[in-house]
Amino acid sequence: MMWTRTTLAMGLAMGLSACAAKVTRKDFDSEVAKIRDEMQTGDRQLGARIDSTNSRLDALEKELTAFRGEYNVSMERMKGMLKFNVPVHFDFASADLREADRPVLDRFAGVVKEYYPNATITVEGFADPAGGTRFNERLGMRRAEAVRDYLQGTGALAGNLRAVSYGEATNRQVVPGARGPGDQGMQNRRVALVIEDASMDSTAAPASVSSAD
Repeated sequence: MMWTRTTLAMGLAMGLSACAAKVTRKDFDSEVAKIRDEMQTGDRQLGARIDSTNSRLDALEKELTAFRGEYNVSMERMKGMLKFNVPVHFDFASADLREADRPVLDRFAGVVKEYYPNATITVEGFADPAGGTRFNERLGMRRAEAVRDYLQGTGALAGNLRAVSYGEATNRQVVPGARGPGDQGMQNRRVALVIEDASMDSTAAPASVSSAD
């Protein structure tokens, strides 16, 4: 365990006062030299960690900026979480993953693998307000599970993968009231992806979760 400067100084003072009669100048100089070496080593290690962290944050920021620009992804930072609103949508009354939506999920998996390898990923599934509430809740779960299973199949994610449905929740609709059939309401037939990682001081735990751990 690395000592702080204050701790080291106090330790030195206490040690010297306890045996002042026995301490020679050589002993004193030797002890000071040891403390100086430990502090310098600590400073170098701390500096290296800070530089490494800053470099990773810079790289992550560039990656996320590119991700947003390439796939029109929006992000929200919450306590302990990073939420991605991705352009992954579903046909009316369907939970089949569209071929056109696979590249954005591949890119998302790559970001998680590089920067959040031990994170928990929650896939949130949604439905438009057409149909009954219970049906839409089940449909939202099937959509979330379809995306969860695809991400799991990439082999890139080592953390936990979970699925949760919000169905037709009014406060989560992108376009309030928009519904199918056809392409109408497509914006509400979607998934969102949430990264929870210990480095973000995660405290959230979604309810009604379906796991693939």
